Amino acid sequence: MRPSKHHVRGTRGLLGALLTVLAAVAALLGVAPAAQADTTICEQYGSTTIQGRYVVQNNRWGTGEAQCISATDSGFRVTRADGSVPTNGAPKSYPSVYNGCHYTNCSPGTRLPARLGTISSAPTGISYTYVSNAVYDAAYDIWLDPTPRTDGVNRTEIMIWFNKVGPVQPVGSQVGTATVAGRPWQVWSGNNGSNDVLSFVAPSAINSWSFDVMDFVRQAVSRGLAQDSWYLTSVQAGFEPWQNGAGLAVTSFSSTVETGGGSGGSTACKVAYATNVWQGGFSADVTVTNTGSSPVNGWKLAFTLPAGQQISSAWGAGVTPSSGAVTAGNLAYNAQIAPGGQVSFGFQGSYGGTFAKPAGFSLNGSACTTA
Repeated sequence: MRPSKHHVRGTRGLLGALLTVLAAVAALLGVAPAAQADTTICEQYGSTTIQGRYVVQNNRWGTGEAQCISATDSGFRVTRADGSVPTNGAPKSYPSVYNGCHYTNCSPGTRLPARLGTISSAPTGISYTYVSNAVYDAAYDIWLDPTPRTDGVNRTEIMIWFNKVGPVQPVGSQVGTATVAGRPWQVWSGNNGSNDVLSFVAPSAINSWSFDVMDFVRQAVSRGLAQDSWYLTSVQAGFEPWQNGAGLAVTSFSSTVETGGGSGGSTACKVAYATNVWQGGFSADVTVTNTGSSPVNGWKLAFTLPAGQQISSAWGAGVTPSSGAVTAGNLAYNAQIAPGGQVSFGFQGSYGGTFAKPAGFSLNGSACTTA
């Protein structure tokens, strides 16, 4: 077993502290910080901000050897990664970029922590650059806690392993397989002595992907590792290197958190999803019915398109992004759904392989039944 990446740290150096203060001042003034392209960070826990909304951190916690990263406008790359540690123990570090709060260092303008029951969707995208002369995993981390804490160790960590090189494995043991967000995964579960860890390991390397964080959060809830009353505190994307690691890079990162649905779980809904499918293409007509007793004022319908599907045009709603974890939102003329009322929208797209429909839908954070 390996210890948590969130462990007790020493005092941050002056540079990291100064950058954090400047980012906070910029956020208060409503001014986006200047681009941080090619900002080199070698301090153990040094960090900087990019795009005025994300934090890039060096986060070297498992070794005394040097590590340096270079922050870019869209992510970071590892420029120096000295030394190695045993592959049956903890990794050297977790250089990463994140949205949310990590040991009181919160990204500018973040909506996290946010209670799970109020999150309708949390779309995210990530692109990686890999190397072959190292031992590492490329991991997307999702942190959950019963309280809206911004410091210390969270109760549950969800890890999504986009890639692994060398004889390394997640915390715990494999407990099965699952299809999440349209992709197959090996599922591992364990505890590192500080927090529970639920890991999803891709059977082959994923270079880039857009998905909904909440699809994986729901897996943790269904397995008893979180509850809707808990909080999402941060999402992070980076690498855990055991040996070497120079050249690894996150080339792009995006993360948003959409909240709605009032107290969470109070919106009752039903979705009818009718399709017309032809070779390589399809159209979908979606009807959302408010089966509750209160009107819905402003709606967002979240669902995940199966792998290989991509939307080319839509009507009756704003639909973004074009693939993966999708959110359809109301237009000005159809924002309200009266009790017993309906709203309809549609889209056209392409697909590869075997056509399939989305596995489920949620309206303003509440799961809908399907007609």
